[in-house]
Amino acid sequence: MGSPREQHQHTPPRARYGNAPARGRYGDTPDAAAATAAEHLVAEGAAHVWWWRCGSRVDPADLELLSTEEFRRALSMLAERDAAEFVTTRARARRAIGALLGLAPEGIVLGRGRCPGCGAEDHGPPRLARPALPLAISLSRSAGWGVLALGAGPGIGVDAEALRPVGASLLTGSVLTEAERAHLRAHPAGALREAAFHRAWTRKEAVVKAVGVGLVGTALDRLETRPERAGPVRLTHHGTGRTTRWLVEDLTVDARLAVALARPEGPAARGPVHLHPPA
Repeated sequence: MGSPREQHQHTPPRARYGNAPARGRYGDTPDAAAATAAEHLVAEGAAHVWWWRCGSRVDPADLELLSTEEFRRALSMLAERDAAEFVTTRARARRAIGALLGLAPEGIVLGRGRCPGCGAEDHGPPRLARPALPLAISLSRSAGWGVLALGAGPGIGVDAEALRPVGASLLTGSVLTEAERAHLRAHPAGALREAAFHRAWTRKEAVVKAVGVGLVGTALDRLETRPERAGPVRLTHHGTGRTTRWLVEDLTVDARLAVALARPEGPAARGPVHLHPPA
C-alpha cells in the first residue's frame, strides 16, 4: 500500500487489480468484472489521473460516444476549439474509464450528481452513471488540455490550469486569503509568484469541485490552501451547511500545466495516485 505522496506511472488494471472473475454477487456480466475491479480500487484507497492534449477540431469518432445532452452542449459552443476540447475530454474520459474497468467506452455513461448546495440536478458535479459503482470522477479543461480523475470515496476533484502571467489585481481581490496574498507578495513578479498563485488556485478549485458546489458556492478568500507547503496538504472547506476535510496534492504532469487533486480525508485517500500519461 502506497502513501498519499506516491504518484505512480500506471500498470494495466488487470495486472494491478488481478484477473477478477466475472461470476459473483454482481452476476455473470461485463459490469460484474468492473464492479470487482472497483472493489479492489476502493480497498486500495487509490486514485487514477489521465491527461491529454486536445485538438482544434472535433473528431467525429469522439462525437459518437457522447450523450444527446453532451452533443447539444457541444453544438452550443461558439468556438470550435472550445467544442473540440469538450468533446475530446468527454470521449477520452469514457475510453480511459472503460480501459481501467474492462468495459467498452460505449458502455460508460457520464451523468451529473445533485448540487450539494441547492439539490438541483442540472449543474451538479459529474458522476459515473453507468456502471453504477462507488467511484467518483472529476474533469478539467484548460488551454487545450484535458484531465480526468477517478477515485474511491464520495467525491474527488481535479483542476488543471495552463501557466500564465499573474496580474497585480489578483493580489488585492477576493480570490485569495490574506496569508496567500502575503505568500505571493514575498516573491518578485515572475515565475516563482506565478507558480505560487497557480498552486493556490488549482488547490482551491480541486476542493470546490470535490465538494460539488463549484466556485460560485464557495467563499474563496476563506479557503486556505497553504501554497508555501509542497504538499500533500489537508484543507478544510466550510459551506453547504457542513464542514469537509480534504487531502490535496499537486501532480506533476507537464511543465506547462499546474494540476491539483483533492480526495476526502480518510480511507479514500490512503492509497497512491496512479498517473496515466498520454499514449
